[in-house]
Amino acid sequence: MALDMQSIYLLASGGSRAMEQLDTTTNNIANVDTTGFKKMMIEEMSQRIDQNGLDSNHLFVFPRFKQSLIFEEQGALKQTGVPLDLAIEGKGFFVIQKGTQQLLSRDGHFFISPDGFLVNKDGNRILDKEGQPIALENNQVTITSDGKIYQQGEEVASFQIVDYDKVTPVGANYYQPSGAKRAAKFTLYQGYLESSNVNPVLEMTSLITAQRRFEIYNNLIKSIDQLNQKTNEIAKA
Repeated sequence: MALDMQSIYLLASGGSRAMEQLDTTTNNIANVDTTGFKKMMIEEMSQRIDQNGLDSNHLFVFPRFKQSLIFEEQGALKQTGVPLDLAIEGKGFFVIQKGTQQLLSRDGHFFISPDGFLVNKDGNRILDKEGQPIALENNQVTITSDGKIYQQGEEVASFQIVDYDKVTPVGANYYQPSGAKRAAKFTLYQGYLESSNVNPVLEMTSLITAQRRFEIYNNLIKSIDQLNQKTNEIAKA
């Protein structure tokens, strides 16, 4: 009986991993047209025998969730001609003030708010190298490849572009740093936006694979359950 329960637990664990893969892939597909979006991936791990303390009652190797990874490959740059559209080529993120938090984003689709600050589509302010909101008189700006902002021939601010060994997605195309800070190696393009780096064809293939994987685990659990029921019926006969 214990062996059967371990088998079911093993299959249920695999089914959970398949569901996580389904959720992640579905989210990637939903963001195929989201500016600056970076594809997410799930890394799995195995809980091996030595991690079970060599307990003879727990000899199976279970698939476990390890971490979510960001696929940081560069997205294609799309020319818009809009002065406040900015694309980062290379490594780095814009710094966004969202409430009391400073978050990171690759989405450079910016606007000027009614009170004269540079903001993103959510109305959150963009920060300069000094950690201050960027104030602009209008959208008649020249922005250099290293992030300096000029109006009427004078430098008025400089974008804060930062990079980290690791960042964690927190939703709505924002990230939080979760690793050591490193020098951002980038080129900024004015009048461009970075497309999502999601390949829809590959993601659809991954979605089908995850669905099949979940179905296999689910069908095996049903088969074991049916076998147990028949075994119990025979035992009672």
